[in-house]
Amino acid sequence: MSLLQQSRKILTTFALILVLTITTACGGNVSQVDRTTPPPGVGRDVTYSQLERGNTAAGQTFGDWVVQTSRGLVKDAYVRDNNKLGVVISPQVRPNEVRPLARSLVEGFRKNFPNQDLTVLVYAPDKQLILTARYDVQSRQIQYS
Repeated sequence: MSLLQQSRKILTTFALILVLTITTACGGNVSQVDRTTPPPGVGRDVTYSQLERGNTAAGQTFGDWVVQTSRGLVKDAYVRDNNKLGVVISPQVRPNEVRPLARSLVEGFRKNFPNQDLTVLVYAPDKQLILTARYDVQSRQIQYS
């Protein structure tokens, strides 16, 4: 891999981290939905894409935002119960860029859904789980597995 290609990949990763950090910091508060309320049933009022991206309005909005602002690095995203984010990355994400991308997603997720433990699941383009990042609100640490 040439130095130019490697530099481009690194700059793309940092640009995504910067975009996610800035836009979540400037995005305002997202109200948290009462977790005791059951998710809406499948019917005429709920479209398939809403079921895919989030089972709450806030989760739907965040999942849409992740895909739109990722500049092609994230092909699909979903949020469940406002504490679990799953993303399917595109083939252009290099293996050494997966962990920084997951960290960036945890930071954005934490800012939109504060004061709770969070999980970010990163899936390969073939939808195989490749990385799990768990944020612990007490220790403020991210554990990768």
